[in-house]
Amino acid sequence: MKKPVVDHIEKLLSVQISGTRSISGGDISEAYLVQTQKGHFFCKVNNGPHAFSMFLAEKKGLEAISQTATVASPKVLGCEKLDSCSLLVLEYIESKSPSPTDMERFGHQLADLHSKSSPDGFGWESDNFIGSLHQSNKRHFDWSAFYVSERLVPQLMLARARNLLSPSELPSEESLLKRCQDTFPKVRPALLHGDLWGGNYLIAQNGTPVLIDPATYYGHREVDIAMTRLFGGFEPTFYSAYAEHFLEVGGEKERSDLYQLYYLLVHLNLFGLSYKSSVMPILKRYF
Repeated sequence: MKKPVVDHIEKLLSVQISGTRSISGGDISEAYLVQTQKGHFFCKVNNGPHAFSMFLAEKKGLEAISQTATVASPKVLGCEKLDSCSLLVLEYIESKSPSPTDMERFGHQLADLHSKSSPDGFGWESDNFIGSLHQSNKRHFDWSAFYVSERLVPQLMLARARNLLSPSELPSEESLLKRCQDTFPKVRPALLHGDLWGGNYLIAQNGTPVLIDPATYYGHREVDIAMTRLFGGFEPTFYSAYAEHFLEVGGEKERSDLYQLYYLLVHLNLFGLSYKSSVMPILKRYF
């Protein structure tokens, strides 16, 4: 970590830093463990043009989750824009491998998070990011309209602009909306993590589940669950605990496919054509 950043963190936290080291946790940004006599801290550093906006959105998401008192999230200690870079300073949480009991607790707590709703409909107070991509959160009172307009269409248009999908491979907005209206039940807005894969939670040493790197908004609770299943799934105890809180209404598999489509399109746009073979079967099956 460069000295001007170290100096700024020392002033921000009123501590003397004894050392820093690079650690995992920064797919988009550099991530550091910051060591002081008052404890350890976690810091992300990024010099990209949208870095401060990304960190500010992450800060808002972490704080929104924390305010629900359902699932834990790291305390935000600073979100700063410097001359050379932007940085986000968080509470450092030492993690451990999850046990089945830990994941059972996580399932119950995520259900509690999803019980938090909004009278303002689906969306969020501001746009944010999914990975490094812009995520539109314009408010809608109709879930299908939100999901098509703010999730599927922007990613499909981006994939077309990047020559990852051809015009003939793009479904019309009308067909997208009709399929979603036919498939999605009437749902209430639920506070979502928004990007809940295995790398975006951790289990603290005391067994507490902790959410990190959110892409928060109000949506259908099954979006988070669909994302957990996309790359191998979580422990069975997580799903059984979560399921205790909600009644099955049928059609979960179809909705999961449509919700995973968004994340697969994001991966297509971020990482290229290797994800097209996962996107196209869903497009062909449903549209």
